[in-house]
Amino acid sequence: MQPLGLIAGGGQFPLIFARRAAARGYRVIAAAFHGETDPALAEEVATVEWFYLGQLGRLIRFFRLHQVAEAVMMGRITKTRMFTNVRPDIKAIALLARMRHTHDDGLLRAVAGALEDEGIQVRAATFLLPEMLAPAGCWTRRRPGRGELADIRFGWDIAREIGRLDIGQCVVVGGGSVLAVEAIDGTDATLRRGGALGKGQAVAVKIAKPDQDLRFDMPAVGVETVVSMHAAGIRALAVEAGRAVVFDREEMIALADRHGIAIIGWPEEEKG
Repeated sequence: MQPLGLIAGGGQFPLIFARRAAARGYRVIAAAFHGETDPALAEEVATVEWFYLGQLGRLIRFFRLHQVAEAVMMGRITKTRMFTNVRPDIKAIALLARMRHTHDDGLLRAVAGALEDEGIQVRAATFLLPEMLAPAGCWTRRRPGRGELADIRFGWDIAREIGRLDIGQCVVVGGGSVLAVEAIDGTDATLRRGGALGKGQAVAVKIAKPDQDLRFDMPAVGVETVVSMHAAGIRALAVEAGRAVVFDREEMIALADRHGIAIIGWPEEEKG
């Protein structure tokens, strides 16, 4: 069986991927992270080893030991933990010293580059799960209203700009004003902040960064997104068709319909 490396953060994506990879005949070699990765992953893979953030040299040695030539990177890393639970080894320190900043995409590109320098190709997280990519069009019974569409178009431009600056992927807009911008606190916190200001009249936009490396850190939405939106009073969500990952889509849509939330996947031609 061909070995396939899995660098697994938190959430369900690594578990879903591991099951699919095993079903396709791969022997999944998983690198998990203390405080992040779901321990249940151990039951889905051939081998797992636990790491702290920053142990890049040890990760490379682990993959070499198991003859890994291809790997994927997926799952959530709590960004605030990057300042409190990191144990960088010499390899990681050398990599960080060459970087101008440690924003999300730049850091992940650098890690991928370090792996590929060692002969380990980094593949797209969705290469075995293309059906998880967001489809184009309105997914829900309720379509966004005229005012919501105007806010989505405005929010799309703002989201692209914060993405260009590698700040975040999500914005909340209401009445033509930016109510919240995603930063290190993540999407759910952004929805809470924006929804509190929008008072039931806000929309959310979550898109890939303009120069996003789609091998990793793709925007992701799912049932939890709708739960957070409903709690915050946000009435519509736009995601980028073909460039976002959707978890439990049928359940997500059913919950959105129950709460009267509109969800739309925008293809490129509808953004102008």
